[in-house]
Amino acid sequence: MATMQSLIGLVNRIQRACTALGDYGGGDSTFSSLWDALPSVAVVGGQSSGKSSVLESIVGRDFLPRGSGIVTRRPLVLQLHQTEGREEEYAEFGHLPRRRFTDFSLVRKEIQDETDRITGKTKQISPIPIHLSIYSPHVVNLTLIDLPGLTKVAVEGQSETIVEDIENMVRLYVEKVDCLIVDIRGERTFGVLTKLDLMDKGTNALDVLEGRAYRLQHPWVGIVNRSQADINKNTDMMYARRREREYFATSPDYGHLANKMGSEYLAKLLSEHLEKVIKGKLPGITSMINKGIEEMEAELDHLGRPIAVDAGAQLYTILELCRAFDKIFKEHLDGGRPGGDRIYGVFDNQLPAALRKLPFDRHLSLQNVKKIVSEADGYQPHLIAPEQGYRRLIEGSLNYFRGPAEASVDAVHFVLKELVRKSIGETEELRRFPTLQSALAAAAGEALEKFRDESKKTVVRLVEMESSYLTVDFFRKLPQEVEKVGPAPPPGDRRASSADRKNPPPDRGIPAADRASAVDPLGDRYADNHFRRIGSNVSSYIGMVSDTLRSTIPKAVVYCQVKEAKQNLLNYFYTQIGKKEGKQLAELLDEDPSLMSKRQEIAKRLDLYKVSKDEIEAVAWVR
Repeated sequence: MATMQSLIGLVNRIQRACTALGDYGGGDSTFSSLWDALPSVAVVGGQSSGKSSVLESIVGRDFLPRGSGIVTRRPLVLQLHQTEGREEEYAEFGHLPRRRFTDFSLVRKEIQDETDRITGKTKQISPIPIHLSIYSPHVVNLTLIDLPGLTKVAVEGQSETIVEDIENMVRLYVEKVDCLIVDIRGERTFGVLTKLDLMDKGTNALDVLEGRAYRLQHPWVGIVNRSQADINKNTDMMYARRREREYFATSPDYGHLANKMGSEYLAKLLSEHLEKVIKGKLPGITSMINKGIEEMEAELDHLGRPIAVDAGAQLYTILELCRAFDKIFKEHLDGGRPGGDRIYGVFDNQLPAALRKLPFDRHLSLQNVKKIVSEADGYQPHLIAPEQGYRRLIEGSLNYFRGPAEASVDAVHFVLKELVRKSIGETEELRRFPTLQSALAAAAGEALEKFRDESKKTVVRLVEMESSYLTVDFFRKLPQEVEKVGPAPPPGDRRASSADRKNPPPDRGIPAADRASAVDPLGDRYADNHFRRIGSNVSSYIGMVSDTLRSTIPKAVVYCQVKEAKQNLLNYFYTQIGKKEGKQLAELLDEDPSLMSKRQEIAKRLDLYKVSKDEIEAVAWVR
């Protein structure tokens, strides 16, 4: 069966661990402060009110810095551990865990030096506590938090806000529901009256000590401090304790309260009460710890667990991260996530719009058709259909299709690049590893560039194929269609029979008037109509080719870019990863320092909570 004193020892251990993690209450941590959940006793009072003397009387040693003005500039968490028999007294600091101090004058110096380490040799304050544990047979198990003395004015060397700063620091500690306060008022307060032996003769403090002047829920305790002369002479603390006991035992005013007065009684009273408070709060502390463990494990799962150091595990991790990214990227393309529809938008909106804007009206204008057809004839005008003129007009028109074809490739490439960037950002597991993110982005970018180059070659080939071989059937129909739309034959002319229409004579391809214009294009009134008809025929053919390319360009782009990105985006990256050594793999898994730091902090805090939980459950009275 555990003793009651182990409760205070348990809280002491948890407090020390909390401070090592930077948890000393009132912070902006993501998780609840375990420090704030632990019952404590704060020592509060005005500057030069005798707080140091009270604490030294409780400990039975001179160990606190002294001086004028503000002396205590950081909270001092004083943990007292009662030892058995005549064991040597010693002290240990939380920041020097393996060094024992048996000379208490060196304890005083270390408190001063450690204070200066944070605040500098100034008169400023800091909320970061100093942990001091004292092991002695002359103390009771007790933890006290000595806070800077309250003041009304700033002194030279202090900031103008020092009064408010000290008050805010004190509030940070004493406003905790589970904090007992050693000062002069409050429901959680143990009142302490110091320097009773210095009161004027004929006066006493019975109205206060007996609760008539200031009523508290807990009792008042009177203390007799060492005089300044005693301090100067380094009067033995054990002797001072005996003299204090004798003062109350022989005092005509306080003799009837002697067994409830003095620093020894105060320490015992506080120890017993603190134990009761801790015992009552343990179930709540346990519940808070269990909740904290759940929250921290969930957060670690979210941040990702630490990476193994062997190359095999690192390679496996990298491949798993790549697969996670690749899965999200495919979801964007397949519609599971938004973004892939923008590729369809390229084919359904951008490509048709670009095709409609091509300058065929200018290229097939009457003036340009005349020019190109005439130049194609050379010194001899064409006799029937200007085949070379047709070919030049068509080839010139088809060249315009290269622009929309290549623009479609570039537009889809841009969408794919954006989806890669978005997918990397949405792969939560990758957020830990900025180096791997960059490597993945670079590898995916190189692959997309390769796919784009291949896609451009393919769509340009589609355009060039249309130029290299014209669809003959289209032009074989032209003589019949021309005759249908041409001017009516002169009266008396024989109408073409059905057999003639199927197999027209060579000169039947152009009406009589246009045949004349072919020989003398400048002198016949049908000459412009002839060239307009050529332009119209070429325009019809180009329209047919445009419809074809509107279907085949998307097929080529999807095959060369989208399909390749879905299936082979990281193939080359996988090949390169497989060749890397352990050190190179570790470099890829070099985490964002802030995330690494956050995980380490959470992992340490989680360990503290788990150890605290085990220790609390080991205490018999919570079973």
